[in-house]
Amino acid sequence: MECTWDFSFKKTLGSTLHSSALSHQTEVSTWAHLNELCSSSAGRPCPAGCATCSALNGCLSCKPRLFFHLELDGMRQRGTCLSSCPRGHYGTRSQHISTCTKCSTGCEVCVRRNMCVRCRADLYHLHGLCHPSCPRGFEPDVQLMQCLPQVHCEVGEWTDWGPCVRRRSMRAYRRGEETRTRRVLQSPSASGDPCPHVSEIRKCVIKKRPKIIASQDTRWNRSTMLLITPVHNTYIKNITEQKCTV
Repeated sequence: MECTWDFSFKKTLGSTLHSSALSHQTEVSTWAHLNELCSSSAGRPCPAGCATCSALNGCLSCKPRLFFHLELDGMRQRGTCLSSCPRGHYGTRSQHISTCTKCSTGCEVCVRRNMCVRCRADLYHLHGLCHPSCPRGFEPDVQLMQCLPQVHCEVGEWTDWGPCVRRRSMRAYRRGEETRTRRVLQSPSASGDPCPHVSEIRKCVIKKRPKIIASQDTRWNRSTMLLITPVHNTYIKNITEQKCTV
């Protein structure tokens, strides 16, 4: 009895062999083995899940809902029929045959070739692919093994200069300092651009206080050294301290 399959099966199986990244010689050899007669396995039952099989190449086609997968057996490839694809492969269903296709390099779980869900333990995940190191503009998260975008520091606008204040360490009279600041709007990530300085100090000159000139309506009480100012033709005396009598 000869193993036969239609054109659609040949086309789908051919794409599976090609997507498995096999050498041309191995691919040709595999097709040669697939053309062997089923009689080579006469009297022997096919492996579980196989619809047709060969003694040399294992399963040639699978029962409904099972995935056809080629696995290495030394230098030879053998077909198997699985309920789910092995690690590093994803399943593709079609009308004639369902196949297992290899994920991208370094990927352990994927939903399609360039959409990896989980990478190998020593690789970083980014945009559905696995990387040995994070590309420029990204930084590694060693806990999640992912490449995350770098975050650079952002600062706001400068405030107005504050009042001119004389420091004790300053010897010069009327010489002081004034300060201005700006807020950090976004703190940087581990490898992002650091924040610039957020405070500036510059020298300044303390302005003279205006002198109080007594007018005709203002007089000093020499006994208390308090300023007495007329308000509505009545003198109001600002007393800050009052003695108590027993």
